[in-house]
Amino acid sequence: MKPIGPLMIEHRLIERMIAVVNKELDELKEGKKADPVFIDTYVDFARTYADRCHHGKEEDILFRDLKKKNLSAEHKKTMDELVQEHAWARKTVGELVAAKDQYVQGDKNALKDVSAKLKALAEFYPKHIEKEDKHFFFPILDYFTKQEQDGMLQEFWEFDRKLIHEKYQKVVEKFEQLMKLPAKGSKAFH
Repeated sequence: MKPIGPLMIEHRLIERMIAVVNKELDELKEGKKADPVFIDTYVDFARTYADRCHHGKEEDILFRDLKKKNLSAEHKKTMDELVQEHAWARKTVGELVAAKDQYVQGDKNALKDVSAKLKALAEFYPKHIEKEDKHFFFPILDYFTKQEQDGMLQEFWEFDRKLIHEKYQKVVEKFEQLMKLPAKGSKAFH
């Protein structure tokens, strides 16, 4: 398997989640109240799966290794755009959380912001995915030897293996801090 295989599989799941977001947006247009649990669930998906897992592999492994190559001006430009798009998505998810929090606290006007942020993300991801799938992933493979591709794929699997442990270790650490409990255990997954 080529290293882009896992990335493209992740794209398919992100696309499925965007279909769910679009369905939620349709219901909001029909006057339904925003569902804070849905938003929290989507935010967790966006932050953990789309950003930390998917964008994390791209930025921390694929792009890191691409920066060591003599990229064409076009490929360098596209990679830089993708990094900027990842940052935009992170920022927009944060703004969605803030709008949801205002909505939950009783600010009914925040519903417009919740809808706008969900819509922006739902419109962003298909274009971003198309750019990666059709214009970036396959051409950049030519910069890597088979051995380098295999090593990157192995690093992707290792990255995924540690991710769930890292996420929930941070959850426990956050509760320990909030409750002023001493931190215990190891940080073996960092």
